[in-house]
Amino acid sequence: MFSVVSGANGEYNIGMDLGLFFRENNRAAVAFSGGVDSSYLLYAAAASGADVTAYYARSQFPPEFELEDARAVAELAGAEMKVIDLDVLADETITSNPEDRCYHCKLRIMGSIIREAAADGYGLIIDGTNASDDTDDRPGTRALRELGVRSPLRECGITKDEVRRLSREAGLPVWDKPAYACLATRIPHGEKITAEKLARTERAETMMAEMGFRDFRVRMRGDKALIQVPADQYDKASGEMEEIRKRLSGMYSRVDLDSVTS
Repeated sequence: MFSVVSGANGEYNIGMDLGLFFRENNRAAVAFSGGVDSSYLLYAAAASGADVTAYYARSQFPPEFELEDARAVAELAGAEMKVIDLDVLADETITSNPEDRCYHCKLRIMGSIIREAAADGYGLIIDGTNASDDTDDRPGTRALRELGVRSPLRECGITKDEVRRLSREAGLPVWDKPAYACLATRIPHGEKITAEKLARTERAETMMAEMGFRDFRVRMRGDKALIQVPADQYDKASGEMEEIRKRLSGMYSRVDLDSVTS
């Protein structure tokens, strides 16, 4: 028996680790993004000997490098990975970009994964939400809860810092990968999401990455861009704004350094 305690971000099973979780749930489909959390979850599942398959939903929202990272991790973990092509821009509820867009998007993505996994014989769907994630009233979390998706990292009380430490020890190449919200988050709520806006954002952020920036955002404000960087990169960005504006010229009418990312 395990005792269940309430933490700042929910309930955790004290005494349960991922090894035990996968012994008790030894057949599962992983909703896989290529980020540090779902990567470690997939690795731990495969290392425990569980029958596990990764399902990656390829849509217009994540940048291409996420798929490349996902494939590399799945290969390293020795796990099968399936790519599900999904046209999120065909859903007018999503493209209208309401405040709860993430809820509708998560329902569409996870629904597709659930159907594909069910066809392969999987009844349990798991995702990489960890014990540090603030899930209170988050639209995406509500969708996971409604669909019955389980979050083993969270259930076992494993925090983001622990995920990074364990991933580093496991030799996973994404152990220090910054958190990366989807491209749609760069467009203000209420403004229509289009393929052109997403592609422009991805091009701009690729150029910023080529300049050595990490964990930043290029946010759209009409035809302008507001760049947000972490505090430790603010001076670098401020000193290189002329080069940044040169690289992003023709994509935006104006490019400003807005603030630091949270």
